[in-house]
Order: sequence, then C-alpha cells, then structure tokens
Amino acid sequence: MLRFCVAALALFACISLARSAELLTEPAGRIIISVRDQKLTFVQSGVKPITYRVSTSKFGLGDDWGRMTTPLGFLQIVQKIGDNAPAGAVFHNRHWTGEILQPNAPGRDPIVTRIIWLRGLEMANAHAFSRCIYIHGTPQEKMIGRPASYGCIRMRSNDVAALFSRVTLGTIVQIVPDHLPSAKQALTELAAPLVGAPIAVKTKALLDKYRAL
Repeated sequence: MLRFCVAALALFACISLARSAELLTEPAGRIIISVRDQKLTFVQSGVKPITYRVSTSKFGLGDDWGRMTTPLGFLQIVQKIGDNAPAGAVFHNRHWTGEILQPNAPGRDPIVTRIIWLRGLEMANAHAFSRCIYIHGTPQEKMIGRPASYGCIRMRSNDVAALFSRVTLGTIVQIVPDHLPSAKQALTELAAPLVGAPIAVKTKALLDKYRAL
C-alpha cells in the first residue's frame, strides 16, 4: 500500500509539472497592492501604470482563519462579480440585493459595486479564496487610504468599476508590505513570467488545479 501511494504521488508530480506551463500562463497585466502606501497599481505592457488608493485590513496582515487580516504574496483573480451593476449596488453573499448606497452612507458598510475574488497561490495565502478575500467597492470612501477593512482590499466605487473592466480572470495580484515599485521596476517585473516565481507559488497553483487527479 505504501509503495502504491508513493508511486501515485510521483505520477501526480510528473503530470503536474508537465502541465505547469499551461497553468502558470497569465494575462498581460498584473496588480500590485502596497500595504504601506495603501495603494493599488495595475501594470500592463505598453501602457502607463494606473494607480488607485485602497484600504487593507485594520487588523493587520496574515492568512489565519478568524483573524480578518489581509494576506500577502501572489494571488490570482478567479471570479468577477457585478458586471454592469450600478455604482453603489449592495451585495450580500455575492448577489445584488437591489439596494444602491451613496458614498459615505451613515452607518452602512456592505460590499458594493463590484467583487473581484482572489485565490492564493502560495502557502502563506492558501486560505484566501475560502476566506472570501476580495477586491471590492465600499461605501465608506472617506476611509480609503488607511487600513479599515476586515481583510479584503477596498476601493472607491468608481475606481473598482474601472479596475474591474481592465482585468481578466487569471490576472495575478501581488500584495506587498512595502512601497509600490516605480513604474519602470513594475514593468520590468511584469516581463518576468510567473514560472520564475518561488516554487511555493508553482506548488500551490498546481495542487489547486490537479487535486482531483
């Protein structure tokens, strides 16, 4: 039985590695989020980077269950929700309730306008998808630019709608604790394919796709 398990694991690894190039192919664009700057930049080859102010978790950084923290590292967009919803559209359990809120509505703090759902690609952010870590709109726009969320990345409604229209499923999102890189550095890093990232990134991504084999 032990030999069979070892052989099965070896076969799994061979199949996974053979398909890694397909799995790790990413769209021509990348999101970088700086916790220190409370800013997000979207980098695309041949286009000037676009930067928005955001809000990360007021509870700090990490990926532990129940901590409401913002994870670091490489993640990937796996779902986009709310296409064509009006600005301020209130979402509950990822469905529009029909309600629309104005910015800074008193006493209200739901998810609004758009939801960009992220999946972690590293062991350090492996729970991001099941923790429902999103990039999403917030009515509390006066808090943008400082840590105020419960783990997600918050944006102004107009900004998240604009970002939503620019990114595609599979877009890589990198959350860093330090300052945003310069435009030149960001474009240089964009040119480096994800297959050159740490092995933890590859391993987590491969396990996600081929877990059922």
